[in-house]
Amino acid sequence: MRVPARRIGTRGKGEPFGLVKMAMSLLDGSANLRCGWNLHIKKQHQHAAGLSSLIFKTGFLTDVTGYVIGIAIISYVQFPVLHMVQYSFCPCASAKSISAARSARILCLQDSNSNTKYFDFVVVGSGVAGLRYALEVSKHGSVAIITKAEPHESNTNYAQGGVSAVLCPSDSVESHMQDTIVAGAYLCDEETVRVVCTEGPDRVKELIAIGASFDHGDDGKLHLAREGGHSHNRIVHAADMTGREIERALLKAVDDEPNIHLFGHHFAIDLLTSQGDDQIYCHGVDTLNTETRQVVRFIAKVTLLASGGAGHIYPTTTNPLVATGDGVAMARRAQAVISNMEFVQFHPTALADEGLPIKPTNRRENAFLITEAVRGDGGILYNQSMHRFMPLYDERAELAPRDVVARSIDDQLKKRGEKYVLLDISHKPREQILAHFPNIAAECLRYGLDITSSPIPVVPAAHYMCGGIRAGLQGETNVKRIICGGEVACTGLHGANRLASNSLLEALVFARRAVQPSMNHMTRSSLDIHASTMWTRPVLPHPLKAMQCRRFCSGQKQQVELQSIMWEYVGIVVLQTD
Repeated sequence: MRVPARRIGTRGKGEPFGLVKMAMSLLDGSANLRCGWNLHIKKQHQHAAGLSSLIFKTGFLTDVTGYVIGIAIISYVQFPVLHMVQYSFCPCASAKSISAARSARILCLQDSNSNTKYFDFVVVGSGVAGLRYALEVSKHGSVAIITKAEPHESNTNYAQGGVSAVLCPSDSVESHMQDTIVAGAYLCDEETVRVVCTEGPDRVKELIAIGASFDHGDDGKLHLAREGGHSHNRIVHAADMTGREIERALLKAVDDEPNIHLFGHHFAIDLLTSQGDDQIYCHGVDTLNTETRQVVRFIAKVTLLASGGAGHIYPTTTNPLVATGDGVAMARRAQAVISNMEFVQFHPTALADEGLPIKPTNRRENAFLITEAVRGDGGILYNQSMHRFMPLYDERAELAPRDVVARSIDDQLKKRGEKYVLLDISHKPREQILAHFPNIAAECLRYGLDITSSPIPVVPAAHYMCGGIRAGLQGETNVKRIICGGEVACTGLHGANRLASNSLLEALVFARRAVQPSMNHMTRSSLDIHASTMWTRPVLPHPLKAMQCRRFCSGQKQQVELQSIMWEYVGIVVLQTD
């Protein structure tokens, strides 16, 4: 396993890592948090709450930020789940006891009460990593894709910019590698970077072959955009809705594959593991069907965790509501190694509702992203006095990596006491703006803002989790039969800060690379259809009494408290302590 070495400190001319290193707010004493979580069941909301503690001590530096983020995720996810179900685990089960005469592929078997299902592969998450992996392994066995909401509801669907890949003769793998490593504060794993940048172009071509449609120029070739931190135009895109197009194409391909079974509204509760031969083995996952309120158990030879990030441990995030860190919490409980949780990226330009001519009547569930490509296409950042400020912070100005731009905006806001800055693309031809950014233009126009003639109010928002479950070059983890990919995985590609449009690329590359270890697990494993009896089944609580309801209804307030503390003390800028 290769992961970048941890480093506490500064980079460049004494600048704090800020954005990607997270804030080192070390407080005297301790803060006890009650955290809450909402389980959405159709139009009703059921609340659960748990208790945990965040303890900060001055001078305790090493890994404290990653620890705090990990605790926040567990607070947000683990405790509510454990309150929601009465779950007991059988630690004495041996992996050798999971054996049977049959090792042929399993074709969607289920027990008599339909609450246990058997597959060769189970995939947690329906973003680009999970869907692309499922399409590959479906050639070798049956696949279940489980996702907590609608299948299309993932971070992939909200990705605007595109996929970075070396597809132009004037570009090179070495250049892409260098841009990635510089953006990652030289904490990237070089071997991983080389693999992803080298294999990326073929993965993009495969995506096109599956049915994804990307923009082309007048010459008929792919139109390649440029974004912050990139030295060349190498971003394949579909206007400013690239993720939506990729999700559409992959979901169609999945729907057309009879060996893949998709289970929407199934909330993953916990991984099913056993121990034997000094190894931990995974046998599947328990889920809650949030529509029927039944616990459904999935037994599989291989489990892929592709459950995305944890943006909603912060109050302002570009992530959809499903991004709550469930995969990291489950993996941690299963004793998987978690790495680099201190490296969380804040996108510098999310739409600032306070600056719109017409204010939204309701608070957004997630911030509306203004893609990096706006700056790549010539967008300029101004403060509210219409003074351009990025050249004061970095010679690359608006094309600096995200951590630099987000930190610079944060500095401007704090110095001037303002709530947002302005991103102006209106000096470009109207037709070009509307062609490249139709989704952004339409969203802003809903609130009285014409981006072809006026600047866009923007503010940083939590965006991407660079750390996660430690993964090798083929997505393998220290827990046997668990593979991971996408944002939930820590491959070492991103280092301390992800280069723009490298996330979809990483997901595509590792979805393919994860196939071989999955096949190895499959051929070495046999599946006992009675294996599900090794673990006591979770039991949903009885209908809540009025007093319990009142107690759980305070969960939203506690969740907001947790998010506020994360934003204040583990946010964009490093706070130096003695």
